Amino acid sequence: MFKFVKILFLTALLGNLLVSCSDDMDDVIKPASGNDIKEFIWRGMNNIYLYKADVPDLADDRFASQEELNEFLDNFSSPESLFYDGLVAPQDRFSFLVDNYIELEQAFEGISVANGMQFGLVRLSSTSDLVIGYVRYVLPNTSAAVQGVERGDLFNTIDGEQMTLENYSRLLEPDSYTIGLAEISNSEIVPTGEQVLLEKVQYTEDPVYIAKIFETSQGKVGYLMYNSFTRPFDPQLNAAFADFKSQGVTNLIVDLRYNGGGSVETAVDLASMITGQFEGEVFAREQWNTDYQAYFEENEPERLVNLFNSTISTGEKINSLGLTKVYIITTLRTASASELVINGLAPYIDVVQIGENTTGKFQASVTLYDSEDFGREGANPGHTYAIQPLIFKTLNSVGNTDYVNGLVPDIELREDVLNLGILGDPSEPLLQAALNAIEGISPAATKRALRTFKPVGESGMKELLYQKMYIDELPASLRPQN
Repeated sequence: MFKFVKILFLTALLGNLLVSCSDDMDDVIKPASGNDIKEFIWRGMNNIYLYKADVPDLADDRFASQEELNEFLDNFSSPESLFYDGLVAPQDRFSFLVDNYIELEQAFEGISVANGMQFGLVRLSSTSDLVIGYVRYVLPNTSAAVQGVERGDLFNTIDGEQMTLENYSRLLEPDSYTIGLAEISNSEIVPTGEQVLLEKVQYTEDPVYIAKIFETSQGKVGYLMYNSFTRPFDPQLNAAFADFKSQGVTNLIVDLRYNGGGSVETAVDLASMITGQFEGEVFAREQWNTDYQAYFEENEPERLVNLFNSTISTGEKINSLGLTKVYIITTLRTASASELVINGLAPYIDVVQIGENTTGKFQASVTLYDSEDFGREGANPGHTYAIQPLIFKTLNSVGNTDYVNGLVPDIELREDVLNLGILGDPSEPLLQAALNAIEGISPAATKRALRTFKPVGESGMKELLYQKMYIDELPASLRPQN
């Protein structure tokens, strides 16, 4: 059984909050009950959720007793139902719940189960429910790489079954499946007859996918294709900039077309690598829920700002280029921490955005565990649920935020499914557009006719950190104290 106690949350601010704690378990680990887990979820969301004020059932005075809270929790059949149907605000597209935080922690380290084929899925036409996949890129040393899958390959069947709007998600779930390659001719899908077996295994992805230098009429141009803000790989990112710096790069193209986000701290580091001359100045500000915002403004105003810095998480000095202009490639896949870099740099240097509108994600989250202070240490051993709620939104130094429709490119150009080109090759359409902009060639000269396909999905869309931005841990000053 659980007894009702009061804990003090931000003592000077919020007063007493109803919570529960476990009776003596005599050192025996017992599975947590459904209501134990649901109470943890409610307590965490009531504590720190960015949109707490928009969810009446999260108000501090919503329940007058433990019994009332229990009655409310009993209305939901599962922790998932409580979280998504009861506590997440309508405008929130990104908070999520997991029932296995070990998997989530591995995702933060860049570890996932993958076959290496990174793809997009499109509808053949507005009048057809047929779906075709196209390969965006292939991760090295994976099943797809071994099988010779390449960027630009098209596939329309999984294990012999044609993909449709109704079945494509189910077909792509297994750890092992066979894709059927195809071509598009006269608006029709034409199978090539080639079948490729792909197998998913645990894989750690280095997000620095390409780092190279081009010689141009405007000097040396660095090109970085960066696919995720994964903090353990900050040294690899910094090493790429060390090479750019030692080679005398004077212009830089950062390709974030498939980068769905990641660590806020790594985003600050990347911005500091691109520049370097703004150390100590405000890169981005944070806006929390009303309670936390007021507390920080009064007690820890420095906690609300992210400053351009000079070192990465390991303490290694940042290799900065001191640029006053940067060219950034984006698509609809570009989200969260990627957008933070663009938005944060914009008040300081000229950011030339090439490609498509970005996703429109400007909020960050953090992992909450079922412990007294929501930290990993002391987490309830009876279950592995954790929540990843949005906790603050980001604003750049001049206050720009709420770009729900994404950040708009200066040079608009969409990827052509039927003419993707080779990533890192100067003739690849989006990279070519960026190189042309550097050399002063009119953007009109880079435009080309392409067939429009309606996107319906992509690889990674069911991954835990899909289009997420997060901080590494809940700061100690936020945690409720006994």
